[in-house]
Amino acid sequence: MAADQDTTTAALGYEQARDELIDVVRRLEAGGATLEESLALWERGEELAKVCRHWLEGARRRLNAALAAEDETSDEADGGEDAAGAEA
Repeated sequence: MAADQDTTTAALGYEQARDELIDVVRRLEAGGATLEESLALWERGEELAKVCRHWLEGARRRLNAALAAEDETSDEADGGEDAAGAEA
């Protein structure tokens, strides 16, 4: 069962994992669950938080790469204008 749940968790998108994590937190905060149920919810919450972190770290890497590429393009454009100005 745990392997199936891990596979399912890994396949979740960010929004799905976030929404399920919110539900898990609400259920834990509401109380009334047995110790075993609470532990299972906690473990599921940890798995979901890991999925969310993975997606957010990936988004951060993509954003940083896009910003770096934009900076390189800007630097090349600035360098190209200087070179053209020096030739004129």
